[in-house]
Amino acid sequence: MNKSELIDAIAKDAGITKVAAKAALESFISNVTTTLKTKEGKVSLVGFGTFSVSERAARQGINPATKKPINIEAKTVAKFKAGADLSAAVATANTPAGKKKK
Repeated sequence: MNKSELIDAIAKDAGITKVAAKAALESFISNVTTTLKTKEGKVSLVGFGTFSVSERAARQGINPATKKPINIEAKTVAKFKAGADLSAAVATANTPAGKKKK
C-alpha cells in the first residue's frame, strides 16, 4: 500500500473526503516527525506501536566492493517497535493454515 492508497482507505473507512483524509495523514506524519526531533522524542500508540529515536555508535565497516575497512559515523535514527495488537494481527495473518505455532 502506498500513500495515496492509504489516503483512499482512510477516507472510505472514516466516511470523509480524500482531501480531509490526506490532511489528517499529513498532520499525523508531521506531528510524529516533530516529536521525534525533540530531545526525548517518543510517540506511543497503545496496541499499535512506538516510534522512538535511537543513537547508533560509530563503528568499523567493510566496503563490499573493495573489501577494505571503512569508518561509519555515529548517527541518530528513527525506530518503530510494533505493539502487541499489531504483532498478533500480523502473526495470525501470516500463519499458514493447519500449521500450529510453537
